[in-house]
Amino acid sequence: MITDGVEDEEKWLAAGIAGLQQNAFYMHRSLDSNNLKDALKYSAQMLSELRTSKLSPHKYYDLYMRAFDELRKLEIFFMEETKRGCSIIDLYELVQHAGNILPRLYLLCTVGSVYIKSKEAPAKDILKDLVEMCRGIQHPLRGLFLRSYLSQVSRDKLPDIGSEYEGDADTVNDAVEFVLQNFTEMNKLWVRMQHQGPARDKEKREKERSELRDLVGKNLHILSQVEGVDLDMYKDIVLPRVLEQVVNCKDEIAQFYLMECIIQVFPDEYHLQTLDILLGACPQLQPSVDIKTVLSQLMERLSNYAASSAEVLPEFLQVEAFSKLSKAIGKVIEAQADMPTVGVVTLYSALLTFTLHVHPDRLDYADLVLGACVKKLSGKGKIEDSKATKQIVALLSAPLEKYNDIVTTLKLSNYSHVLEYLDGETIKVMATVIVQSITKNKTQISTAENVEALFELIRGLIKDLDGSPPDEVDEDDFKEEQSSVARLIQMLYNDDPDEMFKIICTVKKHILTGGIKRLPFTVPALVFSSLKLVRQLQGQEENPFGDETATNPKKIFQLLTQTIESLSSVPAPELAFRLYLQCAEAANDCDLEPVAYEFFTQAYILYEEEISDSKAQVTALHLIIGTLQKMHVFGVENRDTLTHKATGYSAKLLKKSDQCRAVYACSHLFWLDDHDNMKDGERVMLCLKRALRIANAAQQMSNATRGSTGPVSLFIEILNKYLYFFEKGNPQITVATIQGLIELITTEMQSDTTSPDSSADAFFASTLRYIEFQKQKGGAVGEKYEPIKV
Repeated sequence: MITDGVEDEEKWLAAGIAGLQQNAFYMHRSLDSNNLKDALKYSAQMLSELRTSKLSPHKYYDLYMRAFDELRKLEIFFMEETKRGCSIIDLYELVQHAGNILPRLYLLCTVGSVYIKSKEAPAKDILKDLVEMCRGIQHPLRGLFLRSYLSQVSRDKLPDIGSEYEGDADTVNDAVEFVLQNFTEMNKLWVRMQHQGPARDKEKREKERSELRDLVGKNLHILSQVEGVDLDMYKDIVLPRVLEQVVNCKDEIAQFYLMECIIQVFPDEYHLQTLDILLGACPQLQPSVDIKTVLSQLMERLSNYAASSAEVLPEFLQVEAFSKLSKAIGKVIEAQADMPTVGVVTLYSALLTFTLHVHPDRLDYADLVLGACVKKLSGKGKIEDSKATKQIVALLSAPLEKYNDIVTTLKLSNYSHVLEYLDGETIKVMATVIVQSITKNKTQISTAENVEALFELIRGLIKDLDGSPPDEVDEDDFKEEQSSVARLIQMLYNDDPDEMFKIICTVKKHILTGGIKRLPFTVPALVFSSLKLVRQLQGQEENPFGDETATNPKKIFQLLTQTIESLSSVPAPELAFRLYLQCAEAANDCDLEPVAYEFFTQAYILYEEEISDSKAQVTALHLIIGTLQKMHVFGVENRDTLTHKATGYSAKLLKKSDQCRAVYACSHLFWLDDHDNMKDGERVMLCLKRALRIANAAQQMSNATRGSTGPVSLFIEILNKYLYFFEKGNPQITVATIQGLIELITTEMQSDTTSPDSSADAFFASTLRYIEFQKQKGGAVGEKYEPIKV
């Protein structure tokens, strides 16, 4: 049935176009022969095709545009006729003899256009006559297009200020009256379309009406272009008359569209000065009108106007724009008791944006808006509507974008209350927005109070909400989120040690309750932030005024011990191991031997009990050796205990090559350049000899299992260690020892059982070149190396 209707409409349109074109052809022939009588006859017959009631607005528009093009040609002919001496007044009378009223009025508007151009009569009189005559067509569709034609042909002929058609007095009033009258009649026709036809076709009619709305709105655009419409005229005549028509039409589609038109076409300064009138109309609109969008658009325009120049801001204060908009929103929400949550939040989001642009320094205004929003949302629980959620995120993001400073936003007491209405996932999204704002703007948060408030806002990132475990989250997203929290922790800083310690304690309180999966990301950030404070306090006199509550390194190390211990629940032994060594190094720099020893002890316990992977053991052991070598705080007993343990671990590594490298690395523990009391040549030599024995055992094992002794790179590495300590003045390392090792390596490399290895060859050659280079240096170094033969 629907298909049949569409096909019928296509046939009717085709028939109408055919009839129009046929009569247009005869009209052109009459125009070419200057036959006015026949030209009028055929043009009237051509325009009779527009009398149809069978076409939808869309199809009727196609037919109308073809007729409009022909009328343009007819208008040119009428102008030429007047130049040839034909009286325009007679022509104006003549076209009124057309048989049917619709063709008669189209011809009358066309001749009227030429009549105004001739200036033989005041433009205002002709326009008044035309707009009154058009009342003769009361069919909604035909009447709309007729008045649209009148609007089109007259828009450049209005008696406006500076126009060539300007009269003696009150011409602007006449122009405005003409446009307003035409607008009023068009709107009545447009609204009447809604009530034509059966109720079952209501949806179809609404769609058709929406397609025609621009015909009505065009009048408001023309009004906005009239030069003579100043603020006073707009305030006293134009706006009241337009709003009267909007309110009285009681039509949802018309009211919404026309309010949008008013906001879009007239200047921002006019809106600002007429806020009372415009806002007063809002509660009078139909309850079904989407008033939130209308008011949001108004506030958006005013916000942009305020942002365009600082010079206009006093105008906003003068008219008390914030107060008026705030009251208007309250009245609208009260008038529409069933307004959905998304509508309420959208209105307050637009009001907040307006407030931040117009009154950026008035935090109390911004907080009032948030408070009003909280009041309207109270009792509704968590918001589940995705559109409303999106608007709340926009509402909460606005202060961040405006101030670029979370510290300012934290002063808004109602900010966190709005956040409570979001679900867990959206709270996390909002937390990410807040953290990104802080890192992007490098905001410094320097008080424990602000840190506490901030961590409450970003709780979605630092703990599980609604009982949802982080396992359900994408792994990469989770890592990125937690890395952003770690960056945030590193940014928290205060020059005052006591306040900084309070900040660290606040952060610790929050992150230790964040679940074990987050700890490997957040604990290291907190540890290094705490160590930064330790470095700051390093060297300061402890409790100079006997103040037991003052922050000192011991206090911080106690906190660090508790923090690192939390990693045992993950478990993350390798991370905890590294952090203990970092803390030991910091304790060493603060000359706190017991503390440093305790951190080493914890690291050793983790090494023995938790780190079982052979590769991880190798890495961990080298970290122990590297850290222990830097330690100067230990007494002989403690140092011997730790060193003995380290050398013992070296001998227990799985692979011989790893054992060898760890043992010769331990030699550095017995020879520290800057400390004469830590230079034990004999123990260095013992380590190196032991490394040689292990290297030799590795060669033999390789020979037994593979039939070849394998590469000699371990021997070359040990040779380099010999050279290092030889240079440093270790008396146990003699020329004979080095010479013997060089000969051993040379023999091994020339052996048939040794596997060829180009990298080992290059390494040995480079080592020999170094010996030659040192010889050539001369002086004490040259003398030392001279006896070595290569």
